[in-house]
Amino acid sequence: MPALSRFLPTDFDPRRPIALIAGQGQYPIRVAAAIRRAGVPLRLIAFEEETPAELLAAFPENERRTILVGQLGHMLAALEEFGAGYALMAGQITPRRLFKGLHPDWKAARILFSLKRRNAETIFGAIAEEIAKLKITLLDARAFLDDELADVGPMTGRFSIPEEFLEHGIHIAKEVARLDIGQGVVVRKGTVVAVEAFEGTDAMLRRAGEFKTDHLLFVKTVKPAQDYRFDVPVFGLRTLETMREAGIAHAALEAHNTILLEKKLVLEQARAWKIQIFGYG
Repeated sequence: MPALSRFLPTDFDPRRPIALIAGQGQYPIRVAAAIRRAGVPLRLIAFEEETPAELLAAFPENERRTILVGQLGHMLAALEEFGAGYALMAGQITPRRLFKGLHPDWKAARILFSLKRRNAETIFGAIAEEIAKLKITLLDARAFLDDELADVGPMTGRFSIPEEFLEHGIHIAKEVARLDIGQGVVVRKGTVVAVEAFEGTDAMLRRAGEFKTDHLLFVKTVKPAQDYRFDVPVFGLRTLETMREAGIAHAALEAHNTILLEKKLVLEQARAWKIQIFGYG
């Protein structure tokens, strides 16, 4: 049997169910479809007001659970009820929920109280430890989407940003990621225009677009010690549309580590909108 994904553990057992822990957008929808095409049993843990309705509708009631953001105990109980051998996290949760709209149960509250730093890496790292205690393997979130990763080189036919400015943008993005600030920047001819922080990629792109200038370059990267179980850079139609609205015509994405959701469609639309996409690595 051909390999299902190069990002799966070598001892992966396709007979054991995967519980998809699903946030917003097309990402969890694409993952669910890919897992089903692979013939692996799939269950869904959804978040109220976050997980797409169409994804919920694709699961019978006995194969899905809906919880509030922060109900870690409920999530762990659902994993056990499903008899899951694996879990996979896909899709963002609204960042502001960390400050407003979070509903931590006692288990989540205990974890949050114990953390000196509260960011995606520490919070989801602690959640991963709780999942591991159940003898459930948290999968690399690139699994099953091998064909939707960024390639090395120009992906839209050409890339007109000079190499020195591209290298500058990559360097700045890498440093920002190393400091755990964010995973994206916008630069212009050696000048840093905007840096992604907790507000997310689209908000940063809109902010950069307020300068109304040309030759803007969006660079997306990964952290030096990226944990791909819960933190994978994603680039999709929504981000592409935000770039167009902001007047940003160039994007450089870290190859093999950035997911291009609906890759073929994204690249076709980028060409139509004259947005150039380059994969570096």
